[in-house]
Amino acid sequence: MSEIFKNIPEIKYEGPQSKNPLAFKYYDPDKIVLGKKMSEHLPFAMAWWHNLGAAGTDMFGRDTADKSFGAGEKGTMEHARAKVDAGFEFMKKLGIKLFCFHDVDLVPEADDIKETNRRLDEITDYILEKMEGTDIKCLWGTANMFSNPRFMNGAGSTNSADVYCFAAAQIKKALELTVKLGGRGYVFWGGREGYETLLNTDVKFEQENIARLMHMAVDYGRKIGFTGDFYIEPKPKEPMKHQYDFDAATAIGFVRQYGLDKDFKMNIEANHATLAGHTFRHDLRISAINGMLGSIDANQGDYLLGWDTDEFPFDAYEATWCMYEVLKAGGLTGGFNFDAKSRRPSYTMEDMFESYILGMDTFALGLLKAAAIIEDGRLDQFVADRYASFGTGIGKKIIDGEADLCTLAAYAEEMGAPELPGSGKQERLEGIVNQIMFG
Repeated sequence: MSEIFKNIPEIKYEGPQSKNPLAFKYYDPDKIVLGKKMSEHLPFAMAWWHNLGAAGTDMFGRDTADKSFGAGEKGTMEHARAKVDAGFEFMKKLGIKLFCFHDVDLVPEADDIKETNRRLDEITDYILEKMEGTDIKCLWGTANMFSNPRFMNGAGSTNSADVYCFAAAQIKKALELTVKLGGRGYVFWGGREGYETLLNTDVKFEQENIARLMHMAVDYGRKIGFTGDFYIEPKPKEPMKHQYDFDAATAIGFVRQYGLDKDFKMNIEANHATLAGHTFRHDLRISAINGMLGSIDANQGDYLLGWDTDEFPFDAYEATWCMYEVLKAGGLTGGFNFDAKSRRPSYTMEDMFESYILGMDTFALGLLKAAAIIEDGRLDQFVADRYASFGTGIGKKIIDGEADLCTLAAYAEEMGAPELPGSGKQERLEGIVNQIMFG
């Protein structure tokens, strides 16, 4: 097989002073941070769909990038094999050890699902061949149940029993492929699991049907040997106006309500969190404190645009707070999947690599700064001190369950008016962060 990225060398770490665009400035995989290699803290993954498929098309214009990878006509099995070749060469040159896929990212979808499944068997056999002798593995798989017109009203939330069955068939096959490729997770992204108007929607019925489908997936996955986590990837809107997996808190409530919480965790995407009106850090924290922080889609959005722009992350502050939450939570069961695409005018093969270098360096810098904040200790100590009144006296009785409403009311009457709570010192804390980031 001939080299596809002929002018791209293996990407090496050269340090923050390097001016080489094809070198890492902060991502040093063997560097020890808080007792672990940087590569262990940051299990990066390549998104098959964006990196090997997205070619710059938007609603106003056609492709700008050539993602044929020498195969000629796109949408053929020859092209599917060329994407495999390109993907593995790309991952090897960047030192990425994981990849993620939707079923129809791998092969062109046929009119007959039996033919689609045959093609998937063929291409995953080829992927297994490429995996031999490497340390590249599958992070997670999923089924695309949003692109085809049949899913205009959702998959689990559809009003059509036939479409529901088709969705089940896709999930069954995608789970089999995930197990075949050694995937450690399986994702549900309910891109069309929601509604446009309540005038024609039975919300309770739809949510119950989604839960039924997820239970079927869990049962089948465990039956065929899938031992990893199932993930829900929250998103508030777009393409549907109201999506049922609005944010981390909503999705966590859903899995608990329907008895799925033993098998499901969250796959948090930065751009989705901001579309929900939260910070990326917020949804990570909510997932973590509920024991459901599983995996991360590492990207960012444009705060001036109200849709999912899937940009490669460059905001060092956001990456720092992400890594702070991940470190405090003890790490991920999943990884960091770059669900991101190069901008439409960035159309060369070199741009593909520079985009990933940017993302990997940004999160490496975020890891270093998050570790420095933790080691500095001032922020964590301030938070601990802020709640110190619950460590003694009446506060401790509250925490220990030794007080009731009458006890607290009697205490308040004897006390009179309480003093104001201590200052939150937000500005001081923000100054500490800047000092650590740039000092």
